[in-house]
Amino acid sequence: MKIENQQEKNKSIENESPSLKDKMLQIKEWCLYIKSNWLIVVFVGILGGSLGIGFAMLSKPDYVATLSFALEDDKAAGVGGLSGALGLASSLGIDLGTSAGGAFSGSNLMELMKSRTLIERALLSPIIVSGKSITLAEDYLDFSGLRDELKRKKRLSDIHFLGGENRSIFSLQKDSILGEIYRKVIGDNTDALLNVAQKDKKISIIYVEVKSKDELFSKALTENIVKEVSTYYVDAKSKKARNNVAILQKQADSIRNELNEAISGVAQATDNTFNLNLALNVKRTPSAHRQVDVQANTAILTQLVANLEMAKVTLLKETPLIQVIDKPILPLKKIEWSKLKSLILSGILASILAILFLIIKRSFKKIMN
Repeated sequence: MKIENQQEKNKSIENESPSLKDKMLQIKEWCLYIKSNWLIVVFVGILGGSLGIGFAMLSKPDYVATLSFALEDDKAAGVGGLSGALGLASSLGIDLGTSAGGAFSGSNLMELMKSRTLIERALLSPIIVSGKSITLAEDYLDFSGLRDELKRKKRLSDIHFLGGENRSIFSLQKDSILGEIYRKVIGDNTDALLNVAQKDKKISIIYVEVKSKDELFSKALTENIVKEVSTYYVDAKSKKARNNVAILQKQADSIRNELNEAISGVAQATDNTFNLNLALNVKRTPSAHRQVDVQANTAILTQLVANLEMAKVTLLKETPLIQVIDKPILPLKKIEWSKLKSLILSGILASILAILFLIIKRSFKKIMN
């Protein structure tokens, strides 16, 4: 009796659960339903493809400017020729300056290129557009559409970034707009205008890439960022050497002036004692004092000039620190939407949406019935 009841339950469960055949019939029913509405699917697909082509034709292309440079190798091999001169200067108590080491090498230099200070300096650099000199920040506001947004706000409509302005006296609104442009330049990994990368860690070549809707802007921003970073880099690494050159140059000029005055004094004292009685040697004392000054100043100036030349050699060793390999050349690489790809992708997407709409519509009718 129990066995028969169990068999009946199993049969009832089998009757309630849909079989594979039922599922296949349902799929076939849905396919026939979609096939009966193929005109709608095709029409929506053609409409979507047309919209895709229209978008590809109306969208502005992106212009990519790429610049590559190499870092100078500051290893001991480069200092070997100067080791003797540097040792002599150190023994005389003169510091001719040394390299700043790896403070700006590799990834540190790449992060420096993304700093707000240096990018803002690049954005405030001038560029010639249609025969008129404007800043890169002003050019970005024009072609990006941000200028139209600013015109809708009374407090921001008159804000312009002119060349030669003092950055430290910018108003809060002006500083905020410049900061917004900076964030657009840095952006995220996907929509950033600026991309700095080192393709191979074994090779000290860094690539700087700027992608924007304006060709001249991409080229100018790439070059100006590298220029500002190079200037900052050179100033930071050669600061001590430049200070020593300036001090030694000032001292050398001062001693040279003293020497010239001493030489003139000897000549004047000699003229004053011309045909003097040989018994009056005391009158020759000023001339002798001047000759001692000439000899002393000559010795001091000789040593200063030697130290100055060594300091100049050290300064030359520190620069240039960034050696540009390739610069962006017009016309730049252009990235634009493919019309064929836009047609196919948008057409397929629109057709899928049409099929989903038909399925949802029929399911909703079944539920309501």
